[in-house]
Amino acid sequence: MANKLLHTPDGVRDIYGVECTRKASIQNRILEIFHLYGYQDIETPTFEFFDIFHESRGSVKAKEMFKFFDRDNHTLVLRPDETPAIARCVTKYFTEEDMPLRLCYLERTFINNTSYQGRLKEAAQTGVELIGDDSSDADAEILAMVIRALKAAGLTEFQVELGEVDFFRGLLEEAGMDEEMEEKLRELIENKNYFGVEELVMEQPIPQELKDAFLKLPELFGSLEDIQAAREFTKNPRALRAIDRLEEVNRILEYYDLSEYVSYDLGMLSQYQYYTGIIFKAYTYGTGDYIVNGGRYDKLLVQFGKDAPAVGFGISVDDLMLALSRQKIDTPVRVVNTMILFEPESREQAIQLAKHFRDTSMPVQLQLKKADKTLEAYKAYAGRTTITNLLYLDEKGFSVKIVNLNLDRMDEIPLSEYLK
Repeated sequence: MANKLLHTPDGVRDIYGVECTRKASIQNRILEIFHLYGYQDIETPTFEFFDIFHESRGSVKAKEMFKFFDRDNHTLVLRPDETPAIARCVTKYFTEEDMPLRLCYLERTFINNTSYQGRLKEAAQTGVELIGDDSSDADAEILAMVIRALKAAGLTEFQVELGEVDFFRGLLEEAGMDEEMEEKLRELIENKNYFGVEELVMEQPIPQELKDAFLKLPELFGSLEDIQAAREFTKNPRALRAIDRLEEVNRILEYYDLSEYVSYDLGMLSQYQYYTGIIFKAYTYGTGDYIVNGGRYDKLLVQFGKDAPAVGFGISVDDLMLALSRQKIDTPVRVVNTMILFEPESREQAIQLAKHFRDTSMPVQLQLKKADKTLEAYKAYAGRTTITNLLYLDEKGFSVKIVNLNLDRMDEIPLSEYLK
């Protein structure tokens, strides 16, 4: 029981001090980019009805959700995915709106992963959703925001991999596979399991040309030219339209001067089945997983009652911070480095001095000196924190003793000099 009082469950962790300040700074930088693109903030509840995230909507599997019951015996879940929550919200409040909506968020998601996966079960996520625009321009805007946001966070080396799920779905449609076979093939292609794909496809009663297209799919990644070569492997109209879409998005990204950050992968798929068009992930070194996940989901909102196209993405803030740390990219943050220590008799002067600093936007700690604590004890405490300057006001309060902990030096100047 003592351990449970002090320790957290698997998959969650405490964050405090400079790390917590750094995380807030990174999140604010990203949100500033979203706001520059005209996106407005939205918040959804931490828990909602189970049906919002039901597996049939293409969200997280039911076994990976944290489920519980309210007093009326409704099944509730902690939010595992922000997109369905926003889809519900938009349908409720903007049913009649036929113009684009631009929304951004900073939320927590909760996924009950198995412990051996090494992932957080509670994760900070920030992202955007663009509702009501089915154009390539909307796709390109979303990708431009991903790149600008990662750069604003401090990353310099990263890559956005862009795919189009309709290429795969066009081939599936032509092959006429059953749902179980589709899911098995999807997993093999996503994992780039060439031998598994070959074994499964060769067993299917489909034309050889279609088999060849499936076998080539795991290899169709790299530059735009590599993707354009896929036209040789299929005449399926849906698959060819997917390539056309990627070409158009690439042209628009060139106007943004950001196309260099994007590579392509027609074999990219996702656990989220609601994606209907472009799909993308962003990677960098220092973390074993993608740091951004997103795509187009034109058929999700209609399940809630509003038939509107949409595209969006989410950034894993925790994975982004891990990458920044391992790449030794510093995130400058403002921390308090000055403490005003005062005797009871100099309380008024100490408060005036603290007000003087705070009015000039300088953070300070104001601390009453306890009678049973020595100045050395407070110096030792400051050394365990971010404090580098200790300003001490004795009983008279006429002067300030300045203790510079970095230089191990003490000076004394009149209080009036500070308050000028």
